[in-house]
Amino acid sequence: MSIARLSTTIAETNTRQDVSMAVLKKAMDVQASSAAALLEALPATPNLPSHLGNRVNTTA
Repeated sequence: MSIARLSTTIAETNTRQDVSMAVLKKAMDVQASSAAALLEALPATPNLPSHLGNRVNTTA
């Protein structure tokens, strides 16, 4: 394998890796914004009386 061909192969590999990382980062950004939108869309929790949720029935 010639040095020129090796150099071209390395450059192509680096370019592919850079593109893959850019796509991954974009996908993570989209996922983060989707998760934030879902969290904002959740309804507010009702104010329950303080005595509810303090005990767990483990014999049922």
